[in-house]
Amino acid sequence: MPVRPRALVTVVCTAVLTVLAALLPAALAHAESRTVQGGRLDWGIKSSFQSYVTGPIANGSYSLTGGAATVGSSQFRFPSATGSYDGSTGTFRSSFAGGVHFVGHRKADGSYELDLTLSRPTVRISGSTGTLYLDVTSKAKGTGTVTTSSQVPFANLSLGGIDMKGGGTSVVLNNLPATLTSQGAKSFAGYYTAGTVLDPVSLSADVKAAATKQATPTPTPAKSTAKKESSSGAIADGAVDWGVRRTFREYVTGDIAKGRWTLSAGAEDGGALFRFPSGEGTYKDGELTASFQGAVRFTGTEGLDLEFSGVRATVTDGKGTLYADVAGADFTGKKVPLVTFTAKNLKAVKGLAKVTEAPAKLTAQGAKAFAGMYQAGTAMDPVSLAVALTDDAKLPALPDLGSTPTASGTPEEQSAEPSVSAEPVADNSDAGGGSSAALPIGLAAGALLVAAAVSALVVVRRRRTRPATDSASPEAE
Repeated sequence: MPVRPRALVTVVCTAVLTVLAALLPAALAHAESRTVQGGRLDWGIKSSFQSYVTGPIANGSYSLTGGAATVGSSQFRFPSATGSYDGSTGTFRSSFAGGVHFVGHRKADGSYELDLTLSRPTVRISGSTGTLYLDVTSKAKGTGTVTTSSQVPFANLSLGGIDMKGGGTSVVLNNLPATLTSQGAKSFAGYYTAGTVLDPVSLSADVKAAATKQATPTPTPAKSTAKKESSSGAIADGAVDWGVRRTFREYVTGDIAKGRWTLSAGAEDGGALFRFPSGEGTYKDGELTASFQGAVRFTGTEGLDLEFSGVRATVTDGKGTLYADVAGADFTGKKVPLVTFTAKNLKAVKGLAKVTEAPAKLTAQGAKAFAGMYQAGTAMDPVSLAVALTDDAKLPALPDLGSTPTASGTPEEQSAEPSVSAEPVADNSDAGGGSSAALPIGLAAGALLVAAAVSALVVVRRRRTRPATDSASPEAE
């Protein structure tokens, strides 16, 4: 039986749509943005500004907020990258946590003429251009007017010809030249004009593999795995977060000691602090006795060698004490009480008891551990402490610095100073989502099928215009 012209077109078009429906999702998947999760941004803002703030003229200081840390003697590290990256277009967006608060020129009433907070840096890159955005709270020079602005386009970033396209598992950009924008100059309280060269920006961010769809499992009745608080007071987990002292870390990694720190036995680096995890012990009615795993060792020139391990914490009557085993060049001791801290708010809420950034002071024995570098009563970095009383209670997240960045090297023909290197480079491997060639191939195949459909339609049209060769009349439409 002859095939009807309309039926033939319908069959071909249905086939085309079926194939395209199969091809396009697979092809377009390669163009979807992938999630950025974990990493850090290092930036000194402007080294001369730091020197001015802390120097004899402004006689000021800076403090860190939201998990920001210092790197070496002049850079700030902002952790916990979150955003997206599209390897097919090179479009990148990532926000980072933390901030820096500068104050200087103290007045008689205790306030400051210079008062500037820069926080939550966000980098956006599209094509060959990049911009650094910041939340800014500033006091205008001269008038004293305080202005708070969200995500100000603060600096232009020069990519130096870097190809941002790729399919790797990380984005690493080193020493990107930065210049102050007009909006940035205004929010910088008038201390610098637009076009001023700022410190270069470096960042690294982990990129998750493209998500793959999986069959939805058959739902099963939910079972509660949560356990009630132990009647014996035993804790399920716990962690202490403590950075020792910011200026001590800067001294270790600075030009004098030229040293570093190393973590072992499970200790984790949160940028501005070290986490001592896997707490064991007891908690009841605000009273705590617990021990934690991990060790941190500081080494450098001039005989610097100091290690803290076997960290313990006690809380009694709202007062906390942090202990550690100390191994140093000038002092060694077991269960040395290093600092005391306030812990009046160590109350259990939904299976979790914690204190956050409790002010800490160095003890007399702690001063000995530092070989007299600091006196008893010196303010040390604040202590954060959390203990889970049930299996389903979650500890506060540690600032996420991501994986250790490994740059791919300076692009060829790149000679500008400071040097710029980046990862990803052009990469069509299947790492993290497959070859970007799938999109044009899929669309090309679809185009051929569309052409075939059109040809079939033309053939049908031509047949319908030919004279009949027999007495049979055309099929009724």
